[in-house]
Amino acid sequence: MRLPDRVARFAAIANLLMLAACASTPAPRDALPFKFADTRTVYEIAGRLSARHDADAFAANFRWSHAGDRDELDLASPLGQTVARLMGDARGVLLQTPDGKVETASDWTTLTSRGLGWALPIEGLAFWVQGAPRKGAPFTAEASADGTPGVLRQDGWTIVYQAFVKDATGVSRPARMTLDYPGVELRLVIDAWQ
Repeated sequence: MRLPDRVARFAAIANLLMLAACASTPAPRDALPFKFADTRTVYEIAGRLSARHDADAFAANFRWSHAGDRDELDLASPLGQTVARLMGDARGVLLQTPDGKVETASDWTTLTSRGLGWALPIEGLAFWVQGAPRKGAPFTAEASADGTPGVLRQDGWTIVYQAFVKDATGVSRPARMTLDYPGVELRLVIDAWQ
């Protein structure tokens, strides 16, 4: 029995769509060849960062306190002079400079886009610095040679983990990582986990 041409074409298109959907569906966490670290809702990290956006670049020391939806990020020059303080929660965020100027916004994306010229993904970064994907969002991941997370792709960012260290609770956390987004490269070295 031969199917009418329209039905046959529809069946072929439906099969192609199903195959494409299967190919682009990220693997569930339990299907990965490694286990992501459990994430903490409260932590403090300190270290160094360098960022490049097109031809612009800067380097800074940082201290980041994360508690639930509240974040405080202090940036200082390599010589220790305060460059900026960013803080905020679900009600709004602000950027304060050493000369007393304050800029506010309703969210991190708006504030960092205005201040940096690109959006710093604070919501994702809060998970990525812990060596895990942001909850509730699709991702893909690859293991490194030693079986730890090596590459994580989420929200358009590619996060490459280069080294891990134990945090205060004995869990392996990233010590060095590079984050890439079209036109942006961010390198983090985390010196202390609390």
